Amino acid sequence: MSQRVLCLLIAVGLLFPAYVLAGTPDEGAKAARQFRIHDWTRPQPPIVDPGTPSTPQQPGKPPADAVILFDGRDVSNWRAMDGGPAKWVIKDGVMESVKGSGYVRTLQAFGDCQLHVEWATPVNVEGKSQGRGNSGVFLMNTYEVQVLDSFDNQTYPDGQASAVYGQYPPQINASRGPGVWQTYDIIFHRPRFDEEGKAAQPGHITVLHNGVLTQDHVEILGPTTWMNRPPYRLHADKLPLALQDHGNPVRFRNIWVRELPARPAAERDKDKEIFLGSAALEPFVGEYRGEGTPVITITRNQDQLLATFAGNPARPIYARSENNFFSKAIGIEFEFQRGANGQVESVIIKHGDDRIGPARKQTR
Repeated sequence: MSQRVLCLLIAVGLLFPAYVLAGTPDEGAKAARQFRIHDWTRPQPPIVDPGTPSTPQQPGKPPADAVILFDGRDVSNWRAMDGGPAKWVIKDGVMESVKGSGYVRTLQAFGDCQLHVEWATPVNVEGKSQGRGNSGVFLMNTYEVQVLDSFDNQTYPDGQASAVYGQYPPQINASRGPGVWQTYDIIFHRPRFDEEGKAAQPGHITVLHNGVLTQDHVEILGPTTWMNRPPYRLHADKLPLALQDHGNPVRFRNIWVRELPARPAAERDKDKEIFLGSAALEPFVGEYRGEGTPVITITRNQDQLLATFAGNPARPIYARSENNFFSKAIGIEFEFQRGANGQVESVIIKHGDDRIGPARKQTR
C-alpha cells in the first residue's frame, strides 16, 4: 500500500475509526475532523464567567461575554423604530412600555444569538385573551416570541406566552402569575438565503420559559404576523431585536444577548442531496474489491445506501447525482462507474484531491 493511499485512508477514518466523527456537514464537524478523539493539542474553549441565575425577586448577573442591552439604568441601547429616541419609561430599574409609543428596537443588529429577556405583566389584571399583558420579543425585528399574561387566561394556543406567534404554541404553559417576573432564554438561528433571495435554509428557534423548554428547535415558517403566514422575505444577515408596544404596560429588565458563531449556508453545492428511490439504489448494492483498497460493502435499507469498510460500522451515504454519493459523517465521496451496458462496475473513493481505486464490483 502506498504512503499516499495510507494517508488518505487514515484521513477519512477507514483504518482508524477513532478519527471518524459523525455529524452534519457544517464547519463545526469539519473542524472536529482535524483532531483525534481526546486530542490534548486541540484548542481549549475560552473561559467565560457564566454569571448568576435570576429569581423573581432580583435579576441575575449576565455572562461575562454577553452584550448588555438593558441593565436598569437607561435606554441608550434602544431606539424608536424610526431611529428616534425610545419613548418607553425607566423607573425603579425597569423599562416599561407606554401605550401608543410604538415598538423599540436595539441600536445594534444581531443574527444567530442567545437572548435573555426578563419581563412582567401588570399586577392589576385588566382585559382578557390578547388584551391582557400583551407584548412581544422580535428576533431580527421579524420573528416574534409572544409575551402575554397567560396565567389563567384563555386565548388561541399559538398566541399565548412563549408561542412562536401564529406558528407554534408552547409545549406547556409555564407562566407565572400577574406582576411576577418571568424569563425567556432564546436560542435563535436565522434563515439563510441563496443568491436569488430565496430561503435556502429556514430559521430555527428554541425557547425556555422560566427555565422550562417550551419550543424545541422549531423551524420558523416565515415572518410572524396576525392572521397570516407570509413566506420568507430576503433580509440582511443581522437586524435589530425589538420589543412590542401592544397597549399594555409590560415591564422589562436584565436583557442581554450573546452572538453565536456563524453557521455556513446549508445549500453548498458539494453537500446538496437528491433523492433516489430503492429501485435506483439497488444496482449499487454489492461488494467492491481492488488492489490497495479496503473491501467496500454497499448495502441498502429501503431508500438509504450504507457503506462498510473492512468490517467497520456501516455508515449512510447520500446521492449527489445518479452515480455520485457522499458521506456526511467522514467527508468522503463515492464515484461509481458504469459499463457500456449501464451496469455498475466499480467505485472510486475521493477525499479532496486524493483518490483510491477503482474497486471493482464482485459478481455473484
